[in-house]
Amino acid sequence: MNRKFNWKKMSIIGVCAITMLLAACGVNQPANQNSQGAGSQSLSGQESGQSVVIQNNGREIRFDKAPERAVTLNQHVTEVMLALGLEAKMVGTAYLDDAILPIYEEAYEKIPVLSDKYPSKEVLAAADPDFVYSGWKSGFGDEGVGSMEELEQAGIQSYLHMSSNMSAPTTEDVFTDILNIGKIFRIEDRSEALISSMKREMEKITDKLGQIDKPLTVFVYDSGEDQPLTAANNYMTTLIAQAGGTNIFSDVDKGWTTVSWEEVVNRNPEVIVIVDYGDKTVEQKRNMLLHKAELADLPAIKEQKLIVLPLSAAAEGVRAPIALKILAEGMYPEKFMN
Repeated sequence: MNRKFNWKKMSIIGVCAITMLLAACGVNQPANQNSQGAGSQSLSGQESGQSVVIQNNGREIRFDKAPERAVTLNQHVTEVMLALGLEAKMVGTAYLDDAILPIYEEAYEKIPVLSDKYPSKEVLAAADPDFVYSGWKSGFGDEGVGSMEELEQAGIQSYLHMSSNMSAPTTEDVFTDILNIGKIFRIEDRSEALISSMKREMEKITDKLGQIDKPLTVFVYDSGEDQPLTAANNYMTTLIAQAGGTNIFSDVDKGWTTVSWEEVVNRNPEVIVIVDYGDKTVEQKRNMLLHKAELADLPAIKEQKLIVLPLSAAAEGVRAPIALKILAEGMYPEKFMN
């Protein structure tokens, strides 16, 4: 799923919060440290003559060697590549949801940005890639760069991030994607180190939460004034559950769905998560929710328990520890006082 995001409108508070979280957690540092200095030597040292076969969204893909000229479509997969120290193997990137994570900025600045959204087939061909990695199916759709089959016919291999394109993905599904990229590029040790780092940071958060006997009920507000678009049974539901909450629309068998305000009121959420992206600023979304008459009696509105989560943190990528920390601290601030 893609949404237009004007990252320049991202709140200063949000950027500062992410920077502080990164500093506090040291998210993904082990993988990045492995990529410094030794860099290309580490890559070539782990190359082998054996082919790698990956099962990817119902397709079997064979890689006889590691890609040398990769293009990424969508921010969360771009950040997976950067977290694995693969910037030297990237000849292009496209479609940010918001600002790239600060710890990856320097590496990201060295990679050509092919397009604000999906590049045309002509622009992609000019980059001469041997591998295209998309976060969403739309990257290989009519508005994208062509189907995976078409790319294969042109001699370009591809990978579709599986956890972003399945029903009810978990963090384990995200880890599978990271492992697959490690296998494709013959850097499995880096992918395993990255996953271990993410798991450690997430365990620290869940340890602080402790046992939650009665999870808080949560409504995810994405967009819409007449009818809200909300998270149903998707990755947000997983993150909310790990943070000690229950998504009030997790029973809907969709990723994202449009509901009525009446149904939101009926489900009586104690917390509202505002997804930060789009033409509406966080302040505009927050003010709309706080002043919408039919929501006035909701516990979340009465107590003003509104949590802001950047869209990029809600995607199935390396920001899982950041997203979990934002949600957990927002729902149970008393558990994070020390």
